[in-house]
This record gives sequence, structure tokens and C-alpha cells, in this order.
Amino acid sequence: MPESSSQFPLGLTGEASVQVTPEVTARRLGSGAVAVFATPEMVRLMERAAVHALAPHLSPGQQSVGTLVHVKHLAATPVGATVTARAELIAVDGRRLTFRVSAHDGIDLIGEGLHERATIDLARFEARVAAKAQPQPSTEGGRPSSVH
Repeated sequence: MPESSSQFPLGLTGEASVQVTPEVTARRLGSGAVAVFATPEMVRLMERAAVHALAPHLSPGQQSVGTLVHVKHLAATPVGATVTARAELIAVDGRRLTFRVSAHDGIDLIGEGLHERATIDLARFEARVAAKAQPQPSTEGGRPSSVH
């Protein structure tokens, strides 16, 4: 595995927890028809754990964005339970940071896998997003087209 940077030491960990309410169930989010903790919410919680791990180590003007999620949802969790996600930094390759992620509901390991984030310069990132939001002239055959 690639070497760790001094800014982001291997083994760095973060956690995030959420109580399962009807608002975060598969039925409510449309990711299924049952009233259990939704897979998209589990993924979001895992990402939040990684964000928490990195937050104290980011330089001013630096942030991270999610670039890859590869997880298994292993067990159902009912409304009322609390789910805790954990992220551990296992590899650093330039701007790419790879985390081993897991989620537990107090009874079962409900999810596990890998999550990758990339560090970004926030000002440059926001400028690129703003430019993309501007209307672009339509081109057809390399020339601007017009609608009549």
C-alpha cells in the first residue's frame, strides 16, 4: 500500500452515529419497501465518519470530496436503534485517501467496505463548479446552433 503522508497518518479514525427514525428508512427514502435503516443513509454515515477523521488534519482552504464507495449492507436495523459508523485511513496516494469503513447497530455489524476521498483546494473547486453552472452555448458539428 502507498505510504502515508505526514498530514494524514495511516490509522486515522473517525466516527459518526445516527438514531434510526422513520425519515432514514428505505421505505421513506424510496430505496426499498421496508421500514429499516436505508442503505443510502448507511453510506452517508460512513462518509461522515471519514469526514470527521480528516477534519482536524485539513489545511486552511482544503476540503475532501467522496470519489468511491464500495460497501456491503449486511444486516437490517430497525427504527429506534442507533447506528455508528467508523472510518479508518488505510492508504494515502497523493490526494487520494482510502478508508476501511464499517457500521454497527449495537447488535450486528451491518455494513463494511471501502470509501475513497480526494483532497481539494476549495476555492479552485468552487470556481470550476461555478463555471460549469453557467449556460454553455450549444454546438452542433463544432458550430453554435440556434433554436428557431
